Amino acid sequence: MELDAAIQKRHSTRKFKKKAPDWRDVLECVDAARYAPMAGNNYTLKFILVKDPKTIQKLADAAQQQFIAQASYIGVFCSNSKRIVNLYGKRGEKYLKQQAGAAIQNFLLKIQEKKLATCWIGAFVDYLVKDILKIPENIEVEALFPIGYEAEKVRKKRRIELNEILYFEKYGKKK
Repeated sequence: MELDAAIQKRHSTRKFKKKAPDWRDVLECVDAARYAPMAGNNYTLKFILVKDPKTIQKLADAAQQQFIAQASYIGVFCSNSKRIVNLYGKRGEKYLKQQAGAAIQNFLLKIQEKKLATCWIGAFVDYLVKDILKIPENIEVEALFPIGYEAEKVRKKRRIELNEILYFEKYGKKK
């Protein structure tokens, strides 16, 4: 799939088919996350892939979003800030979020290329997710991603026009 098409077609899915994707396709999507830029070449991300339906239901409950339970897999992005903060101090916390976002975008684009579907879930009860998945206290849960095949097409979203977000030379200057 051409990159522009993947970027423009990517969307969030909240209804999944019962048919499970091939786990190798899901692993390829996770693998794409490894190629994101990392501050100081310190890879801070970890990924947990959950297939057990009971655990998926618990994660849906922890997010208070029941559509998550329809997914065949849940991908959980986690990060460890220790090394990056030791290297860059307070600024390292910002880098941590930036590199998590870059890795997640790679993952999302690969999901699109593989004709899979997901939804970026950032709203969940952290301590419940950590308890369910036995994630250590010092590890940050960045996001959850239900993964499967889309059950129904999402209506086209309105995209903001470029001239509404682009400034030249300084903030607020249109031309």
